[in-house]
Order: sequence, then structure tokens, then C-alpha cells
Amino acid sequence: MEFINALPTAISQGLIWGIMAIGFYISYKVLDFSDLTVDGSFCTGGAVCAVLIVSGVNPGLALLVAMLAGMAAGLLTGLLHAGMGIPPILSGILTQLMLYSINLKIMGGANLTVSARTFAVWVSSANATIAIPIILAFVVVIVFVLYWFFGTEVGCSIRATGNNPNMSRAQGINTNFYKVLGLVISNGIVALAGGLLAQYQGFADINMGRGAIVIGLAAIIVGTAVVKKISRNFAIKMGGVALGGVIYYIVLQAVIAMGLDTDLLKMLSAVVVAIFLGVPHLRKKLMEGKHNGKKKGKAVAAEPEEIAPESVVIEDVALEEEPNQEEVHDA
Repeated sequence: MEFINALPTAISQGLIWGIMAIGFYISYKVLDFSDLTVDGSFCTGGAVCAVLIVSGVNPGLALLVAMLAGMAAGLLTGLLHAGMGIPPILSGILTQLMLYSINLKIMGGANLTVSARTFAVWVSSANATIAIPIILAFVVVIVFVLYWFFGTEVGCSIRATGNNPNMSRAQGINTNFYKVLGLVISNGIVALAGGLLAQYQGFADINMGRGAIVIGLAAIIVGTAVVKKISRNFAIKMGGVALGGVIYYIVLQAVIAMGLDTDLLKMLSAVVVAIFLGVPHLRKKLMEGKHNGKKKGKAVAAEPEEIAPESVVIEDVALEEEPNQEEVHDA
């Protein structure tokens, strides 16, 4: 019964983290860029949104500004990588470290309360059933806009940059520019999710983005596995990522209801992601081993019978000895 009562909360939180996973999907899958900025930009979105709401700003406008702050974080990572030649992972780590200090300064401390009883918010855990359709509307709009955008010339250039940067450069595409643009869009969506979570849970915390990459990976892996047999359409894939976030939180809630120590949840998440990432590789290796074994078996069966080499050697020797005998008779 406890699990059933907790389902609305799990679904609403799963949708929020699903939005974050959609943002991470752009950098990780579309752009092929391992961006660790998301842990920091997620918190930045929450911090900016919380500060603005406490200052009396409209919640919708606060979300928009939070999204712009996330875009600025993505721009910084992109400039570190494209402008200064710093590797993707290291550029994300550097931005993440900067954002930790920046987020502390934005909030004026380690956390900031945004209670729904005191301030106007769009979503709240106190009314999870009302929050679900609102967050779902955000998901639908984001998926629709991204589906349209990645069908444009600019969007196709971003996809081409992630798919084959060498060929993209050969076609005259400025890959550095489109990498930066992709990171800006990605972290903007991540920050939007952070702002929604700050409103939903009623506070912003300096550690609210910790582990966001693991949750995003879990949502991407689970979601794409669920929808890949339905369709390979880009919009369906992004919707599947959001669904993956919901599935992840429902499973998490079920595990908590079974009595698992909540201190072990992060470890459980990491183990699940490691299994999902490792199983396809191990399966591929196993299939390659079986395929190579079959090929070797067929090659052995197809080999022709060997001809005894003795007769050939004898004939060669005889042919070589005949001229010597003639030379003796002539002598």
C-alpha cells in the first residue's frame, strides 16, 4: 500500500529527471560528447530558480532565467573544449568545479528554501497528482521543439558533427561551433529540469545535482531499450528517455518499499548502469566468439584431401638426374 501511495511522487520526479536525461541525451548520444557539466548546471538551474522565486519573480520567468543560466554553463564548457583544446571530460569537470562555487554564491549558502506554502510555484510535491500533467506538458513541448529543431539545417549539422566530425569538416561544417551550440542546448534543458525540481521539492541544495549523470545514463539506457523495438524515430527516442526516468524512479521506489537501506541507493544506481552498459559489450564478445568458432569449423570441413608429396619429389629428382646421365653417355 505504501508503494501505491508513493507512485505519484515517483512518476512526477521521474518526469523531471527524464527532462534532465533528454538534455544529457543531446550531448551524450547526439553530440557524442561526454559532458560532466550536467552535475553542476542542474544545480545552477535550481539555485537560480529558487533565488528568483524568493525575490518575488514569476515561477515561469524564473524557469526561463534558470534555463539561460544553464546555457551559459554549457557555453563555458564548449569554449574550454573548442577554444582552448581541453578534452571533453576535463572541460566538463573544470566547469563543474567552477559552478560549485558559483552556486554557493547564487544561493548565499548551501541551500535555499522555496516552500509552496509561502511562494508561488508551478509544481509541488504536496500536490504530486496535479504536478504530473504539468511536468508531462513540459516533456511534450521539449520533445516536439527538439524534434523540429534537429530536422533543420542547423540541427542536422549538430547531428552530423556528433556522428562523423571528419566528414562534417570535409563538407564545410564548422564542427567547433556546432559542438558549442549543442552543449548550450543540452545544459539549458538540464538547468530547466533543475529549476522544476527546486520548485517541486521546495528547496535548492548545493548537492542536488550530484549523481545526475548516473541517473541520466540509467534513463537513457532503460528508455531506449524500451522504445527501440517500437520505432527508431528521433522523437520516440527522446520520449523513451523521459519514460526511462519514470521507470527508474518507480523501480527505486519499489526497492525502498522492500526495505533497502537508502544509504545504498547511489551504489545501486551505479551498479545498474554498469550492468546495462557492460552486458551489450559482453554479449557482442560472446557472439563474436561463437561466430569465429563456426567459421573455423567450416574452414576445416572444407579443406581438400592432401596429395602425397613423395611422388612429386621423386619425379622432380628423376627429371633432374636425366640430363646428368646423358652428359655421361656423351662423354
